[in-house]
Amino acid sequence: MARFLYSLAILALLPWAVAHLLWRARRQPEYLHHWGERFARYGAASGSAGPTIWLHAVSVGETRAALPLVAALRETYPDHRILFTHMTPTGRATSEALFGDSVERIYLPYDTPRGMRRFLRHFRPRLGLIMETELWPNLVAACREESVPLLLVNARLSDRSARRYAQFAALTREALGSLSAIGAQSNADGGRLEALGARHVTVTGNLKFDITVPAQQLELGAELRLRRGSRKAWLAASTREGEEALILRAWRQLGSAGGRSDGTPALLVIVPRHPQRFGDVAKLARESGYRVQLRSENTVVAGDTDVLVGDSMGEMFAYYVSADLAFIGGSLLDFGSQNLIEAAACGTPILIGPSTRNFADAARAAVTCGAARTIVDADDLVGQVKDLLADDAALQAMGSAGRRFAERHRGATARTMDLLSRASR
Repeated sequence: MARFLYSLAILALLPWAVAHLLWRARRQPEYLHHWGERFARYGAASGSAGPTIWLHAVSVGETRAALPLVAALRETYPDHRILFTHMTPTGRATSEALFGDSVERIYLPYDTPRGMRRFLRHFRPRLGLIMETELWPNLVAACREESVPLLLVNARLSDRSARRYAQFAALTREALGSLSAIGAQSNADGGRLEALGARHVTVTGNLKFDITVPAQQLELGAELRLRRGSRKAWLAASTREGEEALILRAWRQLGSAGGRSDGTPALLVIVPRHPQRFGDVAKLARESGYRVQLRSENTVVAGDTDVLVGDSMGEMFAYYVSADLAFIGGSLLDFGSQNLIEAAACGTPILIGPSTRNFADAARAAVTCGAARTIVDADDLVGQVKDLLADDAALQAMGSAGRRFAERHRGATARTMDLLSRASR
């Protein structure tokens, strides 16, 4: 009955979903593309290419986390094609940047019973893997009906998300209980999932620790560093709406634009989390009195440039490699933080704000081992930035601790592949 009522609600909300796509397309025209896929309408040729392993990665973070898993799947199942499903254009663009034509990619259809059955019967996956936390009840039910083993891998569930799912206890319990297996990032994540009705939960660790920095990203990072000359640079990585204004104001109030009050012409590099905000952030920085360049200009950073806006996709590793210090966006305001593991793997010292629920265990461990330091607000952030940029020994110690931290937590891919093998027998 719970899923029946849910399905009625989904059907009733479809007109709103279309309106939402149109509204989002005002700033991100890519939302107008591939509409048929969102309603499980496909070309005849796309469903007939041999055995398929399907991964669902809703957006950028989940897609990036799948890197080591895709490599392992290719090695273990070389005769299978890999199909990615996404929910956002940025997730789809990330898949294109990371995997090119070596995988197929489509949008996952809206979670209607008919749409999910049509999706499964068209592509006929041998196995389905959902990255992190995406529970679609009709999708899970359709996989059970079509005998498609479905796993939740790299699963995480914050206290806040657990409370939301608990409001729909019957629906959540049915969906979680129907999964073939769950690979949780931590004991805490596994415990919260089991409390909601999950079975077959194994703690496999976080796949993000297994990501190897691509060689081309190391080279690009070194090139970006050369482009700014001898200047120090700090990175505000994957910032969310509202955070840039706080950072820009605090950085100016510290003394002068670009942190020149102590004689060091430090460069602030801001990389917004969402590409549709690149232009807005550049405009905000200019209106705040900063001299601004864009990464897309692809030129040497001028000596009088205060802020470089990273308006590019697929280059986050390069930004980390090029920076002397990184603040992890989404943690200054209550967004739960973006991924700090990539910065640690690059040996980049980390500053992180008070909102870390999405990476609570990793953030706590990084601070404990000396790879990261916490900040309480924007003023504290820029104060610590100024102090650390003047302390090369501290930066080197934090960077080394970050590399050791990342290396120590590797192994989730092998454990996930073992889970996959056992669940798909």
